[in-house]
Amino acid sequence: MGPPNTLPFPSAPTEIADLYPESDGKPMAETERHFRELLKNFNRLENHFAHIPDVYVLGDMMMYYEEGNPRKSISPDIFVAFGIGKKERRIYKIWEEGKPPDFVLEFSSKGTYRNDLTGKVRLYAEIGIPEYFLYDVDRRYLPTPLMGFRLIGDEYVEIPALATGGIPAATLGLEFHLLDDSFDIYDPEAQEWVNTAAEDAGERAEDAEERANQEATARHKAEAEVARLQEELERLKARR
Repeated sequence: MGPPNTLPFPSAPTEIADLYPESDGKPMAETERHFRELLKNFNRLENHFAHIPDVYVLGDMMMYYEEGNPRKSISPDIFVAFGIGKKERRIYKIWEEGKPPDFVLEFSSKGTYRNDLTGKVRLYAEIGIPEYFLYDVDRRYLPTPLMGFRLIGDEYVEIPALATGGIPAATLGLEFHLLDDSFDIYDPEAQEWVNTAAEDAGERAEDAEERANQEATARHKAEAEVARLQEELERLKARR
């Protein structure tokens, strides 16, 4: 008599795990202040390019720059890439996108500034990222709190500040300006500061309130003038 019928033994999954992890396990920012500055300026750049369909703005995403070697990776704080579309991505593989980002912004800290000024300068130049900017949130570690580099040939050259004090990012068509306790982004073509969507909404609300106040003031003046004219008319009638 043959063996009893049994259910087949469950086989191990044959799918091979993705070689390219979505996270390096490191925190997004070293301190709360770093996180807030990173998030605010990411939102500003995202809002600025929101109407252009082929501009991708993101940060803290794993970027792989050598196919088949998952150890060849970096996770920029903020990057901007033109010509690749806004589709949702989980990681950035340079060989699949067909190009590296056009711009990278790193927020330097006590734990990162040395690598930001040495290893990342060499790596981003090797990858071919046209512009690389650094901001020292604590203003204690970089030679100057705000620095920009442009790729000339295969090496980065520091970008000199404008007469206004801003450092121009030619790839973005924007200027980065150091302020008292932060930095702002300026659009020289529109001649206005780059805002987050929330900041834009706040300004629109303030403008609407100001217009409403102006209209109310004009209406009160018109009503007062009508009342004055009516009083004058009544006086003229009384003299007859």
